[in-house]
Amino acid sequence: MTKKVLGIIGGMGPEATVDFMDKIIKATPAKDDCDHIHMLVDNNPQVPSRVQAILGSGESPAPVLIQMAQNLEKWGADFLAIPCNTAHIYYSEIKNAVNIPVLNIVESARNRILSELPHIKKIGLLATKATVVTKLYHNVFNEDNIDLVTPDEEQQQKVMEVIFAVKANQLTNNHLQDLREIISQLVARGAEAILFACTELSVIAKSIKHINVPVFDAAQILAEEVVRIVKG
Repeated sequence: MTKKVLGIIGGMGPEATVDFMDKIIKATPAKDDCDHIHMLVDNNPQVPSRVQAILGSGESPAPVLIQMAQNLEKWGADFLAIPCNTAHIYYSEIKNAVNIPVLNIVESARNRILSELPHIKKIGLLATKATVVTKLYHNVFNEDNIDLVTPDEEQQQKVMEVIFAVKANQLTNNHLQDLREIISQLVARGAEAILFACTELSVIAKSIKHINVPVFDAAQILAEEVVRIVKG
């Protein structure tokens, strides 16, 4: 039986894409090379900034994302994944431009959290400013009467500094400490769980320890969804 081929719309950022691939590999039950998932990857760091586009200072990345999706379909992908939360602001445009399924990281995260914590009412969200401003996650989680707690303006700036430090390979212990303090404040404001909803934060998620509530990583959840689809 022919196995499904995954197409990855990547490069946002490059390390986050490689980390996503690593998550898929580690989540795959395999005894040999042939047991792993066939991935076609467009790791394109030239995609215009999603954050700048949403905040009004840059061009839309939608045309590039659509072209990447169409290329991956042409190259033989059976379904697509986008390891960038903010890029899902353009999810409908990408989905409508191809004839193969496109996984949705936001819906995957919502479904996983509700399956594990069906009575949860408040989640702390760590994401880019663009993801927060557009209410990408809020709109989905609010359908299930779940409130999302986000950092205040000063804290959100620190979250962005952490994200760009990962992109630039300049992460320091001070960045990690800032993130721990922000998480503690989200929990103090009533968050019953924390959701890492930026793939740069997913890269460092395991470095953030001693959190006293459940922690969910959207990229890890998406990777496991890929494995479920291909391996059953």
